[in-house]
Amino acid sequence: MEYVYSAMVLHAAKKPVSEEGITAVLKAAGVTADAARVKALTAALEGVNIDEAIATAVAAPVAAAPAAAGPAEKKEEKKEEKKKEEKGVSEEEAAAGLSALFG
Repeated sequence: MEYVYSAMVLHAAKKPVSEEGITAVLKAAGVTADAARVKALTAALEGVNIDEAIATAVAAPVAAAPAAAGPAEKKEEKKEEKKKEEKGVSEEEAAAGLSALFG
């Protein structure tokens, strides 16, 4: 992630997103830059409108979040029901079962 963040810092500062720039930002942050990862990132960002990519990336999670909230609550309810069902055997019944083992 630090590689992507370094590109975003350069873009926000209106500096060119280049291998040298990314390496300099990473070095300033105390990160040893991997030349292959830096090259891959600059190649992937070549021709990309970063402002547009940020705008669409921000909009996507907001639209997906409400849909994801509903099923998660149902799963928690089911887990609670299962736990209640598992506790169906009382301690007395369990003790009676154990006493049968030992005569």
